[in-house]
Amino acid sequence: MFASSALIALGEAPDPTSGERTVDLDQAREAVDILLLLREKTEGNRTEQESQLLEEILYDLQMRFVQAAQGESG
Repeated sequence: MFASSALIALGEAPDPTSGERTVDLDQAREAVDILLLLREKTEGNRTEQESQLLEEILYDLQMRFVQAAQGESG
């Protein structure tokens, strides 16, 4: 859910209500921050598979965030 919200906020997926693609870096940052918090709070309570999936999602979203931020500043 948070990963989907981040993708929508990064303009990588259309908003389900409007069908439009817009970039909202603040909203994307909040979604990524929540996932980082969940990673911290669930440490030791995840399976190896869950941990690997979470790490892959976070890495992907963080890279997309950097690209979107560079696109807005450049």
